[in-house]
Order: sequence, then C-alpha cells, then structure tokens
Amino acid sequence: MRITILTVGSHGDVQPYVALGVGLRAAGHDVRLATHEPFRSFVSSHGLEFAPLGADPKQVIAGRQGQAWLESGDSLVRFISRFLRLFRPLLEQNLADTSQACIGSEAIVYAPLAFAGYHIAEALGVPSYQASLQPATPTREFPIFPLAGKRRWGGTYNRLTYTLYEQVTWQALRPVVNRWRTETLGLPATPMMRPFREFRARRVPQLYGFSAAVVPKPRDWPDWHHITGYWFLDRPAEWQPPAAIVDFLGAGPPPVYIGFGSMIAKDPAELFDVALEAIHRTGQRGVLSTGWMGADHTDLPDDVFGIESIPHDWLFPRMAAVVHHGGAGTTAAGLRAGVPSILTPFFADQPFWAHRIEALRVGPPPVPQKRITAERLARAIQTATGDDAMRARAESLGERIRAEDGVRAAVELLVPRG
Repeated sequence: MRITILTVGSHGDVQPYVALGVGLRAAGHDVRLATHEPFRSFVSSHGLEFAPLGADPKQVIAGRQGQAWLESGDSLVRFISRFLRLFRPLLEQNLADTSQACIGSEAIVYAPLAFAGYHIAEALGVPSYQASLQPATPTREFPIFPLAGKRRWGGTYNRLTYTLYEQVTWQALRPVVNRWRTETLGLPATPMMRPFREFRARRVPQLYGFSAAVVPKPRDWPDWHHITGYWFLDRPAEWQPPAAIVDFLGAGPPPVYIGFGSMIAKDPAELFDVALEAIHRTGQRGVLSTGWMGADHTDLPDDVFGIESIPHDWLFPRMAAVVHHGGAGTTAAGLRAGVPSILTPFFADQPFWAHRIEALRVGPPPVPQKRITAERLARAIQTATGDDAMRARAESLGERIRAEDGVRAAVELLVPRG
C-alpha cells in the first residue's frame, strides 16, 4: 500500500511521524512523508520518500507574529487568535503543497495541523487516519490542552472548550478551505457547523502517539480512538557520542540537562543566563542545549557542558533530571529515560504535559517561561534531584513506557494483519 504521512511543525513534531513511517515501511508499505523542506535529509535518511510542505517553521516562529504566538501562555483566546494570524496567510500554499504530496496515495495519515489530509482522502476515496501527539478528542475529563491545570469548572465546561477551539478555528479558515475544496478537489463546500460532526460521524480512526500510563484513555472517548504508546525513533546503531561529552559525564556525578528545543526565546541571552545561574545555585553539574535559541556555548564554567544537539535517547538516561520546554517529543524522551522532569512551558500543548508531569509526581510543579527566574528554576532542580520518592516513581514510569511498542501498535491499527 502507498501511504502518505503529513505533519508540520518543529523537529519534535516531525520525528515521531518518521518513526511511524519507518514502522510502516518495515511492514512492507511504500511511505511518503510530507513536511517542511529543512527536514528533507532527515526524512530521506530513514528510507522514506520526502515531499515538501509549506514554510520553514524556524523562520515562521522567529518572526514577529510567531513570537507573539509563543507568548500566548495558557490563554485559549490568545492562543487561537495569534495562531490564526500566523497560519492564515500560509494556508493557501500549504493546501496546494499537500494536494501535490498526496497524489497516488492509497491511504493518508495526518497530524491535526495537516488537516488537509482528511479532505484529500475524501476526494481520492481512500482511507484517512488522524494521528496526534496530544489529546484532541473532546472529553469531560479535562479541557483542551492550552487550559490544562487551570481552575476546574467540571465536565460540561471541559467539553465546551473543545467546541470553542474547533469552531473558532474552523470559521476563520472556512472560506479558504472551502474555495480549495471546490476549485481544486472538486468537492462541495463544507457547511458552517459540519466538519467536526462529520469527522466523528464517519468514525475516522484516530491514533494517539503517547502512553496510556501518562494519559489514561478518557472513559467518554469512542472505541475507534486509540492510545498506542509513544512513537520513538532511536539513534542509528552506528551513532557514537562525541568524546568530549563522554569525558564530561565520566568526570563526575550525573548532571542536569537544560534545553528548550525549538523554542526561540525573546531574549535568548537572558534565558541562557537564568539556566547557568540556576545550575550554579544548586551545586549541580549541567548539560546545556539551546536548539534554535542561538545562545553562545563558549566560555562556560567547567561544570557545565554546552552542546547544540544530541540524541535524547542516549543522553537523558545519563542525567540526574531533565529541564525542558514540554514539547510532546521531549516530554516522551524524558519520561522513557526514567528520570525526574522539570517543565518550563511556553504555550500550546506544553502546559498540558507540564500538568501531567506534576499530576504523576515524576517532577515538581512547572516553571512557566513567563515567570522563570534562576531562583524558581533552582528550587525545582533541587526538588527533582533530592526527592528519592519522585525519582523512584520516574524510574517505574520509565520502565512501563520502555515496555510498550507504540509504533508496532499503530502500524497494526493502520494496516491490520490478515
């Protein structure tokens, strides 16, 4: 079967879908993965066909509107309005690129932000599957992810937050999407209130790439929505760590990792200084990674090692604790490593994962980016590295996650045997 996978976003949004594509390819299928041009070599290096989609996410986030989106915090209204301001001008090109990427597909798997895959599958008459890294199915058990951890108003309120998110987003995008449906796909326009109702009425299978040990399946989710376990893509067998970091790790006790992934801070130098000061206050050793932040790794103290990037599945198990922004992929890697996690969420689904870490008691309360100081971060690090019960819970959860095979479960749901 020829399967096209669609995803957009940062490296952490792409890597799990590459893992899924590798699993489907191992099961004998031809797999094309469509995402942003900067990930071409990453996708191709894993034996998957690549197709380009949309703009470079690094450039988008670095822009004025992208920075405003990062500063949305846990406000649902700000998150939606700033997302729409950012995404709407890019939508037409994204729809055109996605249409091209799906030519010849016999099945389409798409991330929520690559929702065009659902419409293209309808036009092609092929099956489609939404595959998500964060919970998006309405439930009474918790609100939509930007509102995680906020004041509890009950089950009715929780479900309504999903309706608000869906309808506000759809009404803003509907004119562009409907024009594309009619002029490019040859489909009728979708009525004002229909798309999400239709999606659920058709019982389109939905796969969730996280562990039920981290987010148990809500009791009011339908049977065709599946939590498979995480979709991990481990480092190549031939990969070897740089000798310098091996020497650093061997020269003392396990350090604390601090990194903020693809998040581009408004003031990278200030955030870098906060991280260094927090490490100094706790007396810990540190491994500092900045991803896209662009901070200078030179002239660091002897007890801090700076690195641009390194596979998390190798590094995290060697840490005393991990401090990060709370992206779905980095959160998964920290949990699997079995060490306490300290989350410093910026926006989007990051507050949700921060809330889950705290609720599972495998990390201290989060330190949101808007309120981060060296003192607050140091207190969180001291808690994570000094609480033996927290460490034991993190180790136990890591064992459960490592025993799962989310890619295999997802592949069997997408293409059942026999």
